[in-house]
Amino acid sequence: MGDLYLALIHAPVYNKNMQIVATSITNLDIHDIARCAATFGLKRYYVVHPVETQRSLAQRIMAFWQEGFGAEYNPDRQQAFARVRLAVDLQEVLEEIKQEQGHYPALVATDARKYSNTISYTAMRARLDQEESPVLLLFGTGWGLARELMESTDFILEPIYGPGEYNHLSVRSAVAIILDRLRGH
Repeated sequence: MGDLYLALIHAPVYNKNMQIVATSITNLDIHDIARCAATFGLKRYYVVHPVETQRSLAQRIMAFWQEGFGAEYNPDRQQAFARVRLAVDLQEVLEEIKQEQGHYPALVATDARKYSNTISYTAMRARLDQEESPVLLLFGTGWGLARELMESTDFILEPIYGPGEYNHLSVRSAVAIILDRLRGH
């Protein structure tokens, strides 16, 4: 089984008007996805944002739980945050994984829409179990990853469907569901 990584991409993503934007980093996304990453044994969770002030905010949030009172108050949170890294863009993430692993990871995006290279959870789980190569899961904020980024991936996981027409989960919920489908017991 190869190492599994996750990147939460804040730009380039769409807003509700399908314009390319950068979204804000949220405290809950950092916390909840870090806890999912630790629960499901991910190698690393990257928070990707091009704006320095946003990364600085995330660093302050993480530092509170990794040092001093926050670390003493909740050691489990400190353990989860040990997997989190901040990055300027996806290329920085890819280069770090390549340096660590010796080659680039397979890119697997997530989206609420189907694409020509959509793969089922069963098929992706089998690939993860059988292959030794690293995989980087890409999650977009806002209304999803930019089309150009989606088209550059190796696979796109099928959408998460409920019984009705509504299909717009928070990224935290989508991460939890998808990681359970790919790594849960």
